Amino acid sequence: MARLFGIIGNRPDLTARVLQSEAAALGARSKGPPLGWGLGFYQGGEVLIRRRPIDERQDLDVARLAADVRADLLMGHVRHATVGALRTENTHPFRYRQWLFAQTGTVGAGLGFDRVRDRLLASVPEFLRSGIRGETDAEVVFHVFLSFLHDGGLLSDAPGDGALMREALRSSLAVIDGMMGEGGAEAAKLNLMVSNGQELVAVHRSEAPMSLRVLHGKVDADIIIGDDPLLRRKIPELARMHFTIAASDFDDAVPGGRWKAVPDCAIVTMPRDEEPRIEAL
Repeated sequence: MARLFGIIGNRPDLTARVLQSEAAALGARSKGPPLGWGLGFYQGGEVLIRRRPIDERQDLDVARLAADVRADLLMGHVRHATVGALRTENTHPFRYRQWLFAQTGTVGAGLGFDRVRDRLLASVPEFLRSGIRGETDAEVVFHVFLSFLHDGGLLSDAPGDGALMREALRSSLAVIDGMMGEGGAEAAKLNLMVSNGQELVAVHRSEAPMSLRVLHGKVDADIIIGDDPLLRRKIPELARMHFTIAASDFDDAVPGGRWKAVPDCAIVTMPRDEEPRIEAL
C-alpha cells in the first residue's frame, strides 16, 4: 500500500521523536510486490533526499527510516508502483532546486497515462522538461506545477508566495483534468504534497483519506520528550513546540483521536508555527 506523509515544525531536534510517537498511524505494509520509499528534507540550507526503490520488508516503519534526521520539514513517500519501473528515478519525492513533491494516486487510472503524457510534457518549458529522469505520472505532474511557478516568477531559490503556490497547484490540476476529460476520463484522484522549504502544502482529492495531526504546547512536549533529562531542562522553551503532520493512504483504519480528517477536494497549507489552513481546492 502506498503512503504519503509530511511533517513541519519549529524544533528540528524533535522531528524524529514526533514521527515515532505516531509510528502506528504512519507505517506501511506490502500486500504483494515489494515497496519502495523515499524521504526528502531540508537541513542546513540544503535539500537532501534518500531513496530506496525496492525494499523487501513486508512492513515498513517509516518513522524509523527518519530516526536520524534533524530537520524542521520532511516529506516521505512509500511507493506501490503503478506507473514506471522500480527504479531510483521513479521513487518519490522528486526535487527541483528547493522544491520537493510527492504524490499518491494515478493520472489516467483506467484509461492509461500514456494517452496524455506527451501533451502534458508539451506544456512544460524545455529547460524544465529536460530534467525529467523517470517514467512516472507524478514527475510529470510536478513539472507541470513547476511550469506554472515559472510563469509566476516563483521558480527561483527565494521563498515563494504561498497564495501563488496554491494557485499553481490549482492551475496544474485544471490542465490535467482538461486533458483527461478530452479523452473521456474523469478527474485524476490524487493526494499530493509540495514544499519550497518554507511551508508544506498538501492537496487531498482522492478516495484514499488524508488526515492531520497537530502537536503543540507543554502537554504534547512532555509526551514527546519522555524521560530524557537533557530535554526536560528545556521545558519552558519546549512549551512553544509546534508540529503539524499530514498523512494519507492509510493501510488500516484512519487514525482517530487527535487526528482530524481533511475534507475532500481541499488544499492544506502548513506553516511552522501556526495551525494548518484548509480551503477548498
